[in-house]
Amino acid sequence: MTYNYRQNETLESIARNIINQYDPSLLYKPCAIPVEEIMERVYGLTLEFLYIRNNGRILGETIFEDTTVAIYEHKDGEGYKLIPVKAGTIIIDASLLHKRSYGRFRFTCAHELAHWVIDRNYFKQLGETAAAMTSETAKAMANRSFKSSDTSMLIERQANRMASRILMPKCTLKNAFYTALKDRHVHDYVGYLSSQFSVSKQAMRIRLEEMGLIH
Repeated sequence: MTYNYRQNETLESIARNIINQYDPSLLYKPCAIPVEEIMERVYGLTLEFLYIRNNGRILGETIFEDTTVAIYEHKDGEGYKLIPVKAGTIIIDASLLHKRSYGRFRFTCAHELAHWVIDRNYFKQLGETAAAMTSETAKAMANRSFKSSDTSMLIERQANRMASRILMPKCTLKNAFYTALKDRHVHDYVGYLSSQFSVSKQAMRIRLEEMGLIH
């Protein structure tokens, strides 16, 4: 099955539509996009916080059809067990609930929302869930030569691109960036904007570089 890898402008348009369905005013002011509320109120998704793996390599899973999934019993140390999960459930690894991981938590939510919006038909035909990986896992997959890994990398990369557009809308971020440039009290633009949009500095830097605003 051929995977549909979308152009940047297509992803920008989809992201704007996602935000517009919830609150169009969010496209005109720099703020933390309420991705959790969008997932629940606009798309009817259910968020569950569980330990997905004992090594933390998988941060989120999107469930497209009623199924059973393996989760790790972190507190009891009993290992893995299978639990029934309904379609439309987003499982977020509980390790991301720590305050220091808030930016990663929000990005993971946006990443899984991206899977639900743009990859649902693809995964349903495959009969699989979608999982967000850590960068270490993604790099390991990139080093493999077989075709399924290449497709998986494309899927994960596109979900990341989509997530950045949901959390940092292009026009909003561009206006916020130039406003920050005019403010003589702002010296760390990446840090300042990451706080405004409630994302990690790494995510903000990548987005600004992608938009050609910093180098």
